[in-house]
Amino acid sequence: MKRTNRLSVVALLSLTLFLTAFAEQPTAHPVAGWIKSAVIYEINPRNFSATGDFHGIEERLDYLKDLGVTILWLMPIHPVGQLKKKGSLGSAYAVQDYYAINPSYGTKEDLKRLVTQAHARGLRVIIDIVANHTAWDSVLMKHPEFYKKDAKGNIIPPDPDWTDVAGLDYRNPQLRVYMTDMLRYWLKDFDLDGFRCDVAGEVPTDFWENARAELTKIKPDILMIAEANKPELLTKAFDLDYAWPFHSTLTNVLENGAAAQAISSNWSAERERYAKGALEMRFSDDHDEKRAITRFGERGALAASALVFTMDGVPLLYNGMEVGDTAESTAPALFEMLPVFWQISERRSNFLPFYKQMIALRRAHPALEQGETEWVSNGAPERILTYFRRGAGEEYFVAINVSNRPFAGVADVGSGEYLDETPGFDEAARKKVSLPAIILNAWDFRIYRKVH
Repeated sequence: MKRTNRLSVVALLSLTLFLTAFAEQPTAHPVAGWIKSAVIYEINPRNFSATGDFHGIEERLDYLKDLGVTILWLMPIHPVGQLKKKGSLGSAYAVQDYYAINPSYGTKEDLKRLVTQAHARGLRVIIDIVANHTAWDSVLMKHPEFYKKDAKGNIIPPDPDWTDVAGLDYRNPQLRVYMTDMLRYWLKDFDLDGFRCDVAGEVPTDFWENARAELTKIKPDILMIAEANKPELLTKAFDLDYAWPFHSTLTNVLENGAAAQAISSNWSAERERYAKGALEMRFSDDHDEKRAITRFGERGALAASALVFTMDGVPLLYNGMEVGDTAESTAPALFEMLPVFWQISERRSNFLPFYKQMIALRRAHPALEQGETEWVSNGAPERILTYFRRGAGEEYFVAINVSNRPFAGVADVGSGEYLDETPGFDEAARKKVSLPAIILNAWDFRIYRKVH
């Protein structure tokens, strides 16, 4: 009898600890439906057009609408600091005045017109906010108490390598008020749809949470993207963060020859770190990396995009990658003007059709947008990725060869008929296929939809 009571107490204690842990587990911030189905397009205003301004972006709005993207992210639009600048123009991430617009981009009225014209086409617009640091000749330098300092009282960069910027100190309550008011200004006066927040993980989480609460009063369904890989940011403040580990693993596989299953292992590990329902932005190319086409080659770049656009989360396209542009995206492009080369060469004429079809396929099918992901074993896990995406009564099976060796084998998918919906194939020639047999050329991929 005593033994039974003791076991009951232990069982009750275990149950209590389990329920307590479960109750304390953070949940992801509720995300608006338009964000879950989004495709983001990052624009470097300096390099997106020949004119390098808002007018140049406005002229290509119909093109962007036709491409199928839904959100336009404008890299920093503010005046660029000149003191200690890098390159001939300086980095757009060295902000001189948070309330002003880079005069080479246009005026505040030009930005308002751009946003209005984008909205008329069903496109949302967000801007980059650099809250972690400023230029050395920032207007905020009149408030030295806003900045981080060394032991001698000298203002310092947030990182020793970031010599062109000075770090902000969020222990100062007045700085927090200033930055929150600034965010409110851009959202309210320009009818923006949200912000991409640079180095968000280095700014205190409670600042972002308080700022988000204030911004939601103006526009309840705004989008907030954190340039960070930090689960706590998605609890109250942000809708998306960066799938940096996924990107790093993808790069290691495609560029360095790591085993393909490293990608699925990383995906599983990240799911353990994040709350259920958390969304991440997935990408193979952005302004902080060398172009994907440069790192992975043409076929490897398309294979990487096939993965990004058939995975969970929200995919990103960067500034000309859809036409196979090879103008560098990181240095020197961050500090110079290197316009996108929009003239599609015959060699890369397949790029734009691929991206248009891939985006259209994703947006047309909930299973690909935010369905459940299930990884599937295959005959060459070191080279081949295979997985299901399921949702809203649909089932897709995706197979991607992330190596330069062809594959002929099987995957553990059971029986059934599938329709080949891989972008790049003649619509009239689409046919039903019977799995599990799979044949993939080097860097090849297939996207199949199950026929019910």
